Amino acid sequence: MDVDQRTEDETVRRILTGAGDTWAVVGLSNNRGRAAHGVAGVLRRYGKRVVPVHPRAETVGGEPGYARLADIPFPVDVVDVFVNTHLAGAVADEAVAVGAKAVWFQLGVVDEDAYARVRAAGLDMVMDRCPAIDIPRLG
Repeated sequence: MDVDQRTEDETVRRILTGAGDTWAVVGLSNNRGRAAHGVAGVLRRYGKRVVPVHPRAETVGGEPGYARLADIPFPVDVVDVFVNTHLAGAVADEAVAVGAKAVWFQLGVVDEDAYARVRAAGLDMVMDRCPAIDIPRLG
């Protein structure tokens, strides 16, 4: 394992164990066929509170949904992003604005500029990773 992988694994571990237990999952709906739904289930099994964020603001897993991060009336620790890469940077900026501690871009979501902005704001961030894979491996 190279240094970059070790550093990223350390960031993942810090997010999973130290960032907090309230995760806003952007893109989460009641569509069980979507990856966000399965990952939300894994997060719940590992003790995370999963807050759905989706334009339809659906209740998922008993947790009321919100249309935007800014609509959530309580602190969010981690923002887990299940949107297309071209939309992810704006979500990352919203995560910084609402005071999240970390941003997690899911598999296939990469935006180097957003990563730089989030890190410059002092938040932890990972891209192109999945907590459902990393929790059992590193958590």
